[in-house]
Amino acid sequence: MNGHQDGRLRTRWRRAARLLAAASAMVTASAGLTVALTVGPAAAAGSPAARAALAAPAATSVTTGGAHTCAISTDGGLWCWGSNYGGQLGDGTTTNRSAPARVGTATWTGVDAGTGHTCAVRTDGTLWCWGSNFRGQLGDGTTTSRSAPVQVGTATTWARVDAGPSHTCAVRTDGTLWCWGFNRTAQLGVGASPYVANTPLQVGTATDWVSVSTGFGHTCGVRTGGTLWCWGSNSDGQLGMGNLTPQATPAQVGTATGWTGVATGYAHACGIRSGTLWCWGENGYGQLGVSGSYRTAPVQIGTATTWSRIAASSDTTCATRTDGTLWCWGKNTAGQVGDGSTTHRWAPVQVGTATTWTGGLAVTDHGCGIRTDGGLWCWGDNSGGQLGDGSTVGRSTPGQVTLPA
Repeated sequence: MNGHQDGRLRTRWRRAARLLAAASAMVTASAGLTVALTVGPAAAAGSPAARAALAAPAATSVTTGGAHTCAISTDGGLWCWGSNYGGQLGDGTTTNRSAPARVGTATWTGVDAGTGHTCAVRTDGTLWCWGSNFRGQLGDGTTTSRSAPVQVGTATTWARVDAGPSHTCAVRTDGTLWCWGFNRTAQLGVGASPYVANTPLQVGTATDWVSVSTGFGHTCGVRTGGTLWCWGSNSDGQLGMGNLTPQATPAQVGTATGWTGVATGYAHACGIRSGTLWCWGENGYGQLGVSGSYRTAPVQIGTATTWSRIAASSDTTCATRTDGTLWCWGKNTAGQVGDGSTTHRWAPVQVGTATTWTGGLAVTDHGCGIRTDGGLWCWGDNSGGQLGDGSTVGRSTPGQVTLPA
């Protein structure tokens, strides 16, 4: 830990992580759960597991929470599994599930998981959240946790949502940005107050937001002109401003355009600009993809110009290239880098040899990605059953997850 860091912020995060792990350990998976088969890399062709994988619905998107996972299948069905201490699986219970279980019968277009809550957009443009709600992160006007989806307001124009540890942000089809939940470090982008917002608040008046990503105490987003903006805590330079000064409202990161995506972790962020990869903020585990200490301004990772998708959370980062290869780096205690080891990586390492990683991508203490054929693969921590293979045994290389037919 760098000496300048906000110790109270770090202590609060680590305490929350310990509580999450304890809660996950206390809740045992029900023996009566519907169990889906999973296929590991070594599954023999023609085996029952392989046949089940071929018959399973393909996945179109995936998200990883603190110790749970959710995915949307090609038919619009939403599936969640893993730790469920706060109701973040949305199945009406607080029982862990080590295999995918469908969330109701509605159809969905997007989903994102926070540490202990989940939010998703339905095909009708409505927004729904569920799980832990101690900081108002569900946006339903209360601080009551929910074990089943509750609608956020009445708007039918939500386009995409991003859930952080204790706050949530979403973009509407009119390009406006809205945030709610915990605002201790001004991560909502609306100023230093309120301390907690339990309903969505509009961030400024801009109508050109394309995407948003929520970190622990900071937030970043991209606008239609390809500009990048960040706000909130800046204890490790995670805002990319070249300093350690926090921002209570969105501030532009440099003057460059061409940003096509950004992902925020605990106290770092990475983005793709015209095919090049850049990271900034805390670097205690190598999550920036370079050696050395924290960086207060974006630093380019290597010289490749073919990066296409970025994912980051906690202290780990993953990204894909246009050739379909997958690369991860940073914290690797639970094997979340996916390279078969538990060694922290200070530069991107390729995950296996596959060149078909072209779908969704997400990483926390476990990672998941989608391949060209719609196959879903996960790796890393599995203490809450978040790898979806019917067990709680972690793995350091990707294994296939089968969504029930």
